[in-house]
Amino acid sequence: MNLWEMLAVFAAGISAGTINTIVGSGTLITFPVLLATGLPPVTATVSNALGLIPGSVSGAIGYRKELEGQGRRVLKLAIGALIGGLTGATLLLALPSTAFETIVPILVALALVLVILQPRISKAVQRRRETTGSPARPDGGPLLFVGLMLASVYGGYFTAAQGIIYLSLMGMLLDDTMQRLNAVKNVLAAVVNSIAALFFLFVADFDWTAVVLIAVGSALGGQIGARIGRRLSPVVLRVLIVLVGTAAIVQLLLR
Repeated sequence: MNLWEMLAVFAAGISAGTINTIVGSGTLITFPVLLATGLPPVTATVSNALGLIPGSVSGAIGYRKELEGQGRRVLKLAIGALIGGLTGATLLLALPSTAFETIVPILVALALVLVILQPRISKAVQRRRETTGSPARPDGGPLLFVGLMLASVYGGYFTAAQGIIYLSLMGMLLDDTMQRLNAVKNVLAAVVNSIAALFFLFVADFDWTAVVLIAVGSALGGQIGARIGRRLSPVVLRVLIVLVGTAAIVQLLLR
């Protein structure tokens, strides 16, 4: 990389770390930049996964207040994220690069619909619980575990917009605030990125210049994103998720 390419990758890392912490989809910023520097798609994907780990961890630390009291929930869901992330990383090396191109925009679009309808869905679920007398499960039950595990398969494969899918599933199945769910999302993203990158370390080639630039940039971005994201109202956060998700769908369709 020349100096200008290095600066572009670093700036993309900051942007990705910021937007990943607030919403998700930061890979849609870093991945095209890495391809523009001449990296092959698989090398760009694995380098990006490793570089974004500090950003995910930084974002989770920034949301540590919202994580209070969620230890058991996070631990259980993280197990599913770990299994899914490892599976997705394996598929990246086993399947053709176009394997997910058709289904991913559909998944993101469905996730956005769930995010938009989440307040109504939550009220309907609450009414049903009151009618049947069944209490809300703090961990979301088997449906959420399996759903997040499947979303993590995709996350280990490519990561773009996985945060939006996480938020849509948790918003539908957990009775909690968007900010607290966003905190859980950041931890799950860190788990998926970490397990995928650890797997890639043994079987794939990295561009270490790209890794370092994205790592430093995303760590800074994670703190920026936490400062901004924690101040957003649930309505604003939901609108931002929809806007970013829509942009993600457009970019994925145009790839």
